[in-house]
Amino acid sequence: MKIVNKFYPHALVILGFILVSLIYFYPVLQGKQIFQSDIAQYTGMAKEQNDFRATEHAEPFWTNSAFGGMPTYQLGANYPNDFVGKLDDLLRFLPRPADYLFLYFLGFYGLLLVLKTDPLKAFIGALAFGFSTYLIIILGVGHNAKAHAIAYMPLVIAGFLLVFRKKYIWGGLLTMFAVALEVNANHFQMTYYLLIFLLILSGYFAFNFIKQKEYKPLLITIGTLAIAGIFAIGANATNLLATSEYAKFSIRDKSELTFNPDGSKNLTTAAMTTDYITEYSYGIAESFNLIAPRLFGGSSNENVGTDSRMYSFMLEQGVPASQAEEFVSGMPTYWGDQPIVSAPAYIGVVVFFLAILALFIDERKIKYVFLAGALFTLMLSWGKNFPALTDFFIEYVPMYDKFRAVSSIQVILELCFPVLAVMGLQSFFKSKDEPKLQQKALVQTGVFGLGVLLILVFAKSMFHFTGMNDNGYMQAYGPAFVDTLKEDRMSLYSADLLRSGFFIVVTFGILWLCIKNKLAQNTTLIIVGILMIFDLFFVDKKYVSAKDFVSPVQIAAPFQQTPVDTEILNDKSIYRVFDIQGQLQGRSSYFHKTIGGYSAVRPRRMQQLIDYQIMKNNFEVLNMLNVKYVIQVNKEGKEFPTINPDANGNAWFVSTVKLVNKPDDVMKALNTIDTKKVAVFNVREHEGKFRSARLKKQWDTTGTVKVIEYKPNYIKYESSNGKDGLAVFSEMYYKNGWNAYVDGKLTDHFPVDYVLRAMEVPGGKHTIEFKFEPQVIKIGSTIALVSSIGMLLLLVGGIYFEKFYRKNSQRIHGDTQKNI
Repeated sequence: MKIVNKFYPHALVILGFILVSLIYFYPVLQGKQIFQSDIAQYTGMAKEQNDFRATEHAEPFWTNSAFGGMPTYQLGANYPNDFVGKLDDLLRFLPRPADYLFLYFLGFYGLLLVLKTDPLKAFIGALAFGFSTYLIIILGVGHNAKAHAIAYMPLVIAGFLLVFRKKYIWGGLLTMFAVALEVNANHFQMTYYLLIFLLILSGYFAFNFIKQKEYKPLLITIGTLAIAGIFAIGANATNLLATSEYAKFSIRDKSELTFNPDGSKNLTTAAMTTDYITEYSYGIAESFNLIAPRLFGGSSNENVGTDSRMYSFMLEQGVPASQAEEFVSGMPTYWGDQPIVSAPAYIGVVVFFLAILALFIDERKIKYVFLAGALFTLMLSWGKNFPALTDFFIEYVPMYDKFRAVSSIQVILELCFPVLAVMGLQSFFKSKDEPKLQQKALVQTGVFGLGVLLILVFAKSMFHFTGMNDNGYMQAYGPAFVDTLKEDRMSLYSADLLRSGFFIVVTFGILWLCIKNKLAQNTTLIIVGILMIFDLFFVDKKYVSAKDFVSPVQIAAPFQQTPVDTEILNDKSIYRVFDIQGQLQGRSSYFHKTIGGYSAVRPRRMQQLIDYQIMKNNFEVLNMLNVKYVIQVNKEGKEFPTINPDANGNAWFVSTVKLVNKPDDVMKALNTIDTKKVAVFNVREHEGKFRSARLKKQWDTTGTVKVIEYKPNYIKYESSNGKDGLAVFSEMYYKNGWNAYVDGKLTDHFPVDYVLRAMEVPGGKHTIEFKFEPQVIKIGSTIALVSSIGMLLLLVGGIYFEKFYRKNSQRIHGDTQKNI
């Protein structure tokens, strides 16, 4: 019975989380699925990989459908011995996206329990975290990996807190499994931001250990966290090793080129340019969106409604009411510093109010850790608007330059504030015997909260309400349109300040009535909890709602075949397609093998070929990439395919090799060479100094190389040439996995023309095979298996130690004391 009483409240809470998740995303109960724009693009990119799985019942680990060819390591590859992934599947048993919302709730609930919060307050706090607007909107657009990683952040923090409290066994086990799940979520940017907060948290506790001269507990803590981290990372070794290997091949690593596409000198020392990293930087004043959602216009596609000034303006222009209503349902009201946003990062003004209350009333020093984490990451989210801090991090902090969209670091703030809010509620009710303390803290909080809003009211005249894209709207629709748009932006600014003020006043009033014993504690808690959730709920529904759900058929096949696609697909040969308008979209990859695609970690060298050559109309580069079709758009906006009769084909023999000394020279040589006759080889690459002497001769070009079989991870050719020849293949060179075989014998191949493969082919008839056999998968999966077994043994051993050994030890110790 004791066990039932102990776990009964938690079981009810988990059931509540399930119900809330399903109710919020209720269309999933009707069999519908949410349409996520990013997932639609991913579906296009992963089509070839998924088709291969269905037919071959194996994993390709390579796709030829995007960017000329790339590993699938960041396209949802399934790795051997991924037992952590199977555990994650058990936790995500609800239909998507309810599964991620449930994970938000569950993880945060665990953190609050570790912070010694009772189940009801922890339940309310978990809902407040899960319904934070940014966390909902990323589910709407399809940032599933990001949501996945965020969901496990609270459990990682909870594990660290237990270890620092000297609960080494349970804390170490929780940390180990939480970190393993966090890494398995496969969004390293979010995990990196979590690490920044963990460093702040660890610094606080380490300082206290040292201050109290508790060096042994500090060493045990470090050891416990290290062991937990080693096993957690080991269980994800395949993904981590593969990603690390591929990162050097992607745009996330530093360019080898010392000049830019325009010919200017490349001065950046970062993996990506500062402008690219900080393109999505939160405005400093824009940060007040956290407490008033549409202070800066809300989103780039806001529904301003029929009571807006824009709706009246449309009617005045003679637009029919139905068309005007449709038009105002997607207005570019956002006027902040970012190029485009889907929704404001609103944490809830009630959450903000209670978090401030915690600073005034909660006596636990841990509150300053969460405050520091919130403020520090807020400053980092300002990016280019706070260059002193941002430039320092890009230049000196390891790996910071590998991530863009710095505004997304606010997820740490969005985690810290709900924690502080629950701490505020908790301390407020604990202080019920000290009404003067309650009153003082509540008044201070009310003055601070309303004071911030009043400052924003008076600051309205200081803002220009002009967005970075307004010049384009002015040219398209005229100055009157932009003036009307600015009027609506000003209305949203004032309306949401009033709204936030209302919630602060009501929350203040409810807590004041509790102090005066007009409301019972539980009644007060429930009312404040309802206010906190409703505040967020109604904002969230503006941006993600039932209208975003569609039939499963549309999700499974997000792109419809067009006449252009049909015409190209009638050609059954092996070739590539270049979609000029959609070069960074996943649609073409759904139907064709393209040199474009949709990926934030696309191959660096292919992207450089596009920037340095193709965008300058160098068709010779398209020829060597075997681009047979170019999809263009005419003046009427209609797509049409253009056939490229000069495409080099799948493979060819060249007569000459141009030897150069650095990547710059390879790229510059591509400006002028005939790729059918000449290949460019960097003698400093792939044992080039040894090879260069053999490559200087004239080669026989009379032979042929034909494709016999073509799969994502396997290509078979037949060659026929009278003399030794140098064959160039229109396939991407990737040294870490692709092996070449001539008549079954492993044969060396090497890079030419910046991205392609080449090899020496002896005279006669031969079978040439390229097989993708990445050793990193074999090594990683072995480490993952050993680590997973280790985790299981640690779990069993930990439970045994806590439940049996320690219990027996205490009993024996007690009997000894009685005998004494």
